[in-house]
Amino acid sequence: MIPAPAVNLSAIVPLAFPAFGAVVVLMAEVFLSKRKSDAWIGSALALVSVGFLALSFIVAAQHFVTGAQIVFDPASPMLRIDRYSSFAIALIAVASILACWLSVAYLAELRINHGEYYALLLLATTGMMLMVAAVDLITVFLGLELMSIPIYVLAGFQRRELRSNESALKYFLIGSFASAVLLYGMALVYGTTGHTDFAAVRAAFDATNPLALVGLGFLVVGFAFKVSAVPFHQWTPDVYEGAPTSVTAYMSVGVKVTAFVALLRLLVEAIGPAAVAPSVTSLFWGLAALTMVVGNLMAVIQDNVKRMLAYSSIAHAGYLLIGFATATPEAYTAVLYYLLVYVFMNLGAFTVIVTLAHGGRDRERFDDFAGLARARPGLAALMTLFMLALAGIPPTAGFTAKFVLFGAAVKAGNVTLTILAVLTSLVSVYYYLRLPVVMWMREPEGEAPRAGVSTGELVVLATCAVAVLFLGIFPTDAPGFLAPIRVLDWARASVATLF
Repeated sequence: MIPAPAVNLSAIVPLAFPAFGAVVVLMAEVFLSKRKSDAWIGSALALVSVGFLALSFIVAAQHFVTGAQIVFDPASPMLRIDRYSSFAIALIAVASILACWLSVAYLAELRINHGEYYALLLLATTGMMLMVAAVDLITVFLGLELMSIPIYVLAGFQRRELRSNESALKYFLIGSFASAVLLYGMALVYGTTGHTDFAAVRAAFDATNPLALVGLGFLVVGFAFKVSAVPFHQWTPDVYEGAPTSVTAYMSVGVKVTAFVALLRLLVEAIGPAAVAPSVTSLFWGLAALTMVVGNLMAVIQDNVKRMLAYSSIAHAGYLLIGFATATPEAYTAVLYYLLVYVFMNLGAFTVIVTLAHGGRDRERFDDFAGLARARPGLAALMTLFMLALAGIPPTAGFTAKFVLFGAAVKAGNVTLTILAVLTSLVSVYYYLRLPVVMWMREPEGEAPRAGVSTGELVVLATCAVAVLFLGIFPTDAPGFLAPIRVLDWARASVATLF
């Protein structure tokens, strides 16, 4: 008789909360929809979703503080909760909470306020958390699919809009191809090592075996699709533009954080720094250079703010790939810190667009922002702050994140790529500051923006603005009662878990 596996169910607790929350949200909508008035149903379901995500955040934060390592099944590791995965799960939970809050008024404005939205968001979040905690190739793929499929549906959530349907179909087709490439890479790695769990793969991985290197290459290409690295970025501008803006905001940070975190763990724990350095570093160097150049140059010529932010997202993926091309613990620490900062910068910018939605449509073209400083000076000031942060202007967190990342690259001797990153960052200043110029120096045109800001939108805007300023000024040493907030040190402790 085969003995039953000695599984530790506490390893899945952070993931179980959003999964169970999705079921509760679906059942709650059925119950609440029987009532005559449904104006408050969206807020109630969002509150329920936030509650379950908050529980997931609390559990992950506790695991991080204690530094405990919990393996689901020691005999056959599938996922592990440690400081690295706890850091990522907490970050994903925060991003998802903010995405829920910014969606309530927006979905009502576009008349697509359906409860399954929050259920799909929670299921996608569960997939993200599973993926970052995975220590087995099979679990990585399961997490990837659980994350991707709900997002395919969310991208087409504005069902009556042709471009939303086109966005969902394009994301589905290209995402399916990327998943197939990733799965084929996993098959080759398994064929050459005989294992799928990271520790066993690392012990058996032979960097001189061409098939093993091809498999590793396919794995990198599969992740490159998810992070929108050039030349695997073609889906990004169309999907970002066509999807509802609240969905775009969520996927722009959630998918990117998840893919980069999972890729980092895969490279370090499954392949090993010794094998990564000679065989993959040059590939990441080329991806980073190409992604930075194409992302920034294409962003310059955009007239749609969502498409501009899509190419901006591509450019930031290029900056993050510098850390993988450098492949040192210090560079990986900078990547984690950069991802945390990026969540608040990008969510803040998209929340401003969400807040301006009016009359059942988004206000997403540059002309729609003309004279915003006169009509809505607070929103114009916040958007200016987020644009400055994305451009890397001090004292924002965007500057600090780039400084830490570029410093780690230079310290490791990766000077040429860093110079290219600085030059492309200078290009980005043009298109980022183009929006504040339109807001502050042009007369208002067309229909006035939506009056007022909902409570959820205000919470997200305030949180992102405070985080962008605070993390830029105090990445490690905060004054007074804020001294325990040492985000850069948290990232360093997380990365140390992998080595």
